[in-house]
Amino acid sequence: MKEISETRLVSEGNNVIKIFKGIVISCIITFALLFIYAIVLTYTDLPESTISPVIVAITGVSILAGSSMTTSSIKKNGILNGGIIGLIYIMLIYLSSSILGSGFALNLYSIIMMLIGIIAGMIGGIVRSKF
Repeated sequence: MKEISETRLVSEGNNVIKIFKGIVISCIITFALLFIYAIVLTYTDLPESTISPVIVAITGVSILAGSSMTTSSIKKNGILNGGIIGLIYIMLIYLSSSILGSGFALNLYSIIMMLIGIIAGMIGGIVRSKF
């Protein structure tokens, strides 16, 4: 009985590390894609009105990729683990942008970003854990 509970604790601790890796992967992908977008925005005549939609798309793609890579190694509860990755990622981005930026304002854009983050994480968790 004790061996079963110890194995479960090790497995759950391992999942926490894998979820953290998924968040890190998502952040790396986000920074890389935002860097590329910034270069394109700087050296082309791309209008600044594209910033918000591109940021939403980059965030969604990053979370989708990070959660799908992570949940493939967890092998179960893909929708839950992917949603957790999306939620924690978005909360980290929200907190950092609120501290560095304009303060803790919750507006429609913030809510949309949170929903996209959670949904993208859940989809990434479903897609990869099924294959």
